[in-house]
Amino acid sequence: MVLNHEALKGYRVNSKIRLGGLWMVLWSLLAGCGDAGQSSSDAVKSTTEVTVKPLKIAVLRFQHETCTFCPGGDVAIEDWTRTRAPDQGAAVLQAGGYVKGFSAAMSEYSGVELIGLTSPEGVFGGSSRSWSTQDTFEHFMGLMLTDLKANLPVDGVYLALHGAMAVRGIPRPEAEIAKRVRQVVGGAVPIVATFDLHANEDEEFLKWADMAFVTKRYPHYDTSVQGARAARALVRMARGTYIPTTATRKPGVITPTVLQWTGKSPAMDIMERARRWEARETDVFVSVAFGFPWADVPDVGHTVQVMTNNDQALANRIAEDMEEFMWRTREGMFGEVFMMPAEAVSKTIRAIETGHKPVVLADYSDRNGDSTYILDEVIKQGLSKVLLGSIRDEHVIRKLIQDEVEVGEAFDMMVGGFAADSSGEPVRVKGALRYFGEGMGFEKIAIVQFGNSNTLIITPALEQVIWKSQYEVGGVNPDDYDVLMTKSRVHFRRGFDETGYAKSIFVVDAPGDFVGTVRLDALTFENVDLTELYPYGIPPSRR
Repeated sequence: MVLNHEALKGYRVNSKIRLGGLWMVLWSLLAGCGDAGQSSSDAVKSTTEVTVKPLKIAVLRFQHETCTFCPGGDVAIEDWTRTRAPDQGAAVLQAGGYVKGFSAAMSEYSGVELIGLTSPEGVFGGSSRSWSTQDTFEHFMGLMLTDLKANLPVDGVYLALHGAMAVRGIPRPEAEIAKRVRQVVGGAVPIVATFDLHANEDEEFLKWADMAFVTKRYPHYDTSVQGARAARALVRMARGTYIPTTATRKPGVITPTVLQWTGKSPAMDIMERARRWEARETDVFVSVAFGFPWADVPDVGHTVQVMTNNDQALANRIAEDMEEFMWRTREGMFGEVFMMPAEAVSKTIRAIETGHKPVVLADYSDRNGDSTYILDEVIKQGLSKVLLGSIRDEHVIRKLIQDEVEVGEAFDMMVGGFAADSSGEPVRVKGALRYFGEGMGFEKIAIVQFGNSNTLIITPALEQVIWKSQYEVGGVNPDDYDVLMTKSRVHFRRGFDETGYAKSIFVVDAPGDFVGTVRLDALTFENVDLTELYPYGIPPSRR
């Protein structure tokens, strides 16, 4: 039987109300028998563990942050399997922070069985790659749904998603995933999901799924926290003590990811307001996603999703409050000016001279991985003791293999600057090959010594260095350097800023208007009207 959208939606709601009424009564009676000082969450835990039936929960993971403007080429099936075959069974249950948090929280309950559905690990090249093909999407959905059907019936489904996947011919991939899962499991089975803070979503997803939990921090410290919240909410839904009612709002704002750092206002204030609502009201969850602007998809931009326990009026009130607050504070998301490479390197020299080292240069605008602007300035200005990790150049890697170059031999090659206009020009690097082998998750990377104690790490795909330990390959010790360069916007702050390691941090822009910079109006959107999104225009609802 195939249910249409509205019929399926109605069946879900009515089923939850019927089950919820019974279990809410039972839960209230049992909770009242316990210690008067027991929290509601503790009461739920003791009740579910002692009195209710076992649960079988299906888990799947399908995540990609898609830069549709990047020249990396469409993502095919082999790009998902190049470094690792899809996870299956138990391996799925420990794949990534969200799922680990979900699995750990589920272990707190007795009688819960988790079923890992066949799930791809990730795309080679990550977010430097462009659109996913529809064939690729259908291939992996086919594997997941086949597994799901083989394990029916289930009592719930957990979707570990990203939210910024872009698939040719499928405008809202995550909503499509939820829809197809819903069509398999039926209307009464709860479906919950976790998302990255950069998710592009609108109300379509929650037409098919029940709840969505988004990281509240960037860098994303709280992936496991959100996974755990999803787990506990799913158990409550499955056992009838939570009937989700939701509200979604789009304030009409679009921001580059470098401006979404939750360590400063107003991004910090927005997330704090969400946490405040969750603290003030019982059984309320507030998810805020700032979106991924380099995906040309119709639901791009900021989103707030509110979930309550059978209280639509409260869900609407909180969603409207969050939407208004995000609109009122929108101007504060903009205005930060980042220095160009020449200025950044000049200031780096002065910082070293005054003892404010190590210095971190965050090459925020490089989404392809092969930008050479900072490398070029390091050479031009004679900077020493610089560790550049990394620059993507698969051509150099192949050439080294082809020529059978040995460690210790001279290195004289043009590096980087090939992927797009945003990459700059290839830069000649003369030195010696220090290391050539496995590293940073790749089969082959090259480490080149050049200039005055400078080191360049060359990788076959974009590599975002977040932790100092990522540099520790091929005998490299990052503590030996005055300057560390990373292709990162905000995540580097986790390992270099908030640890106190870096004494100076310069977030570096690049000349020109292209993908990766804060100047989004330079991009040619086909599925998005920027005049309906601040700062490039005003949403129709506010005109």
